[in-house]
Amino acid sequence: MSIVRDSFHSRIGFVLAAAGSAIGLGNIWGFPTQAANNGGGAFLFVYLIVTLLLALPALYAEVYIGNQAQKNPVSALGDACKDISENLGRKAGLIGLCGAIMMLSFYTIVAGWMLAHALAALASLLNANDIATWLSTSSTQRNLLFTPIFILLGAGIIHQGVNAGIEKWSARLMPLLLIMLIGLIIYILNQPGAEKGLEVYLVPDFSQVTDPKLIISAMGQAFFSLSIGVGGMMVYGSYMQKGKDIGKLVLSITALDTCIAFLAGLLIIPALFVAQTAGQDVFQGDKLIGEGQLIFNILPELFNSMGNIGLFVSCAFFSLLSIAALTSTISSTEVPVAYLMEDKGFARPKATWLVSAIVFCASMLLIAFFDQLFGIVIQALTTILQPLSCLFYFIVVGWMWNRGNKLRDKSLQVGRQWLAIWGNYIRFVCPILLSVVFVNVAILN
Repeated sequence: MSIVRDSFHSRIGFVLAAAGSAIGLGNIWGFPTQAANNGGGAFLFVYLIVTLLLALPALYAEVYIGNQAQKNPVSALGDACKDISENLGRKAGLIGLCGAIMMLSFYTIVAGWMLAHALAALASLLNANDIATWLSTSSTQRNLLFTPIFILLGAGIIHQGVNAGIEKWSARLMPLLLIMLIGLIIYILNQPGAEKGLEVYLVPDFSQVTDPKLIISAMGQAFFSLSIGVGGMMVYGSYMQKGKDIGKLVLSITALDTCIAFLAGLLIIPALFVAQTAGQDVFQGDKLIGEGQLIFNILPELFNSMGNIGLFVSCAFFSLLSIAALTSTISSTEVPVAYLMEDKGFARPKATWLVSAIVFCASMLLIAFFDQLFGIVIQALTTILQPLSCLFYFIVVGWMWNRGNKLRDKSLQVGRQWLAIWGNYIRFVCPILLSVVFVNVAILN
């Protein structure tokens, strides 16, 4: 019995959902940290260039495969590789599915930290200081409470389906995220010291833009920030009506994702200099103290020094990060859910709760062996599995998939010469660029 596939009902719904998948902690947490450590404006300049050269084509390849197949990533890659080896394509899809589970296993833990810090600020406003201290202090008990809460939030949305769940909630959460982000930027830019941060961020030192380390960092960040390589964008592409202008949709997603990353830098880098002006140690030499932990160390101290208004700002900031994390976990959860529904015949509710149970077990394993496993899982996913998956997408679209592939089928390119040019760019240039990123990020670093 064939399953009637749910779908997005509007172009804007698809763009907001896909942008929500891309916009996560990598944008609002990772991008500003990389920018602050790699020359500010120079990093931003290079990031924008490599986003166009590499990240956008990778996103296009993933969405395009899903949209043409109108199937989950395992079946979509199997179809695309049918001329050479359907089994190879399906195995690659299953590896991506495992990558989605890996991403969810640590992402839900980190998302739980954001939610806990948002509630800590709220508890402080209510003078529940002991609760606020517990919520803002890292502990196994806190992880055991907040990780399942976040898994349930994502499952509740996925359970409702593509249109009633993913599309509807993305249309609510994404505008809220943007409004909160702009509001926080306006507040921070009016604080003493913000002007210095603004200058560092927006005025590039062009002598740094040829620094190989900066270029590699920007390429890696541009690639990873779009949440490519675990099948989430592919499954979203499959829920969009076939024949739509995928190029315009991908441009819209990339523009929105890049805009949010830019705005996050506009918030956090000036905030660091506000904290420095207030007497906090923020930089050691030209590097951030604590790097990835800066938002849990430096920014809460800054917010606390502002009195009650700072607690409101802190609650809004960590709520913003929680929303960004939630919109990203939705797409990763949909990857195995779609596979179980279409290939194994599961009903959506059963598939959703089974996947959530698997993610819960994986997250509990990471919490139990946090010091040993947490960093390894993140590194294995972001520096090995994701880039290799995207390299495979480029090879599939550029070399393995012939019939029905408008980027290679000459009969489909009549009157559209740009398709051949774009196809050759994905076929020849993108694998070389991505290989450079992979060798430098995964092997040489």
